[in-house]
Amino acid sequence: MSKNKMETGLLYMGKYIFTFFLLSFLLLGCNDNDKIAEAIDKIDLSIQISRFDQEFAKAEPSDLPLLKKTYPYLFPAQYPDSVWAAKLKDTIQVELLKEVDDEFSNFEQEEADLQLLFKHIKYYFPRFGVPKIVTVTSDVDYENRIILTDNLLLIGLDNYLGPEHRFYGSMPNYISASMDKQYLVCDVASAFAKRVVPKANDRTFLAQVIYYGKELYLKDKLIPFLSEAQRIGYFQEELDWAHANEEPMWRYFIERELLYDTDNKLGLHFLDPAPFSKFGLELDNESPGRIGRYLGWQIVRAFMERNEVSLQQMLGLPAEEIFKKSNYKPKK
Repeated sequence: MSKNKMETGLLYMGKYIFTFFLLSFLLLGCNDNDKIAEAIDKIDLSIQISRFDQEFAKAEPSDLPLLKKTYPYLFPAQYPDSVWAAKLKDTIQVELLKEVDDEFSNFEQEEADLQLLFKHIKYYFPRFGVPKIVTVTSDVDYENRIILTDNLLLIGLDNYLGPEHRFYGSMPNYISASMDKQYLVCDVASAFAKRVVPKANDRTFLAQVIYYGKELYLKDKLIPFLSEAQRIGYFQEELDWAHANEEPMWRYFIERELLYDTDNKLGLHFLDPAPFSKFGLELDNESPGRIGRYLGWQIVRAFMERNEVSLQQMLGLPAEEIFKKSNYKPKK
């Protein structure tokens, strides 16, 4: 056999072996995912949802004692019954409750998704107790649209009427864009993530980026039945932009040595909700806000692909360790 034929044969064999191992790895990964999905499906769990918003909308002043007994946490003791009686007849409240009922008269899809979310939580966090779920109106308090405690989950439905709803007309577009029912279950997953993801232990930009990356990776596990765009709160075109520009964005942070910077402005520019991220470049208006969270997400994903650690172990690891062991390098 000639040398060229031998080299060709070895090259072919090498490609075959690589393909074999790649397919084996992918099949093993699929089998693992199938086993997890099967185990989650078998979890015996039911959720309890109380539609306080509907009960209050139909109530008369004479119904207040029973409502207060059933939902004492919704009636602060310092307010007399006259306050709640007046609220029952308040024209703005009546309109708010009507709009909520029109949008959420059928809550079946949300209930199914919430049950699936809590099954995933129970699988990864077996000690977690499923809270009682109560839907309310919150006077469009979008910063507190979801309140989660050990035993109770409050969902402010008036924060999910759709981005174009007239109640949100005075809000910036980047805020009203998130006020859509497609993000309701994602927001509940985020509220849970904030309870189990340790706060960043230092003030560096990298620590903040990895913190949000942990949150988003956790959401990968808890709500895989929803899209990536929903998980991060983007429109699909915003997520597509982030994918397409991942490498130049990363190069921007590396070349300017921003990862270990402690300037609070970096959080304002790249992590906090905003109409766009602030690179100080022409691409700013094209970019979605919170782009640092997206990059943290990719770093944590890269780390989990390359390291044999559990989800819970990863959540407790320092940002520096995750970053170094991720070998994160976005594709050009």
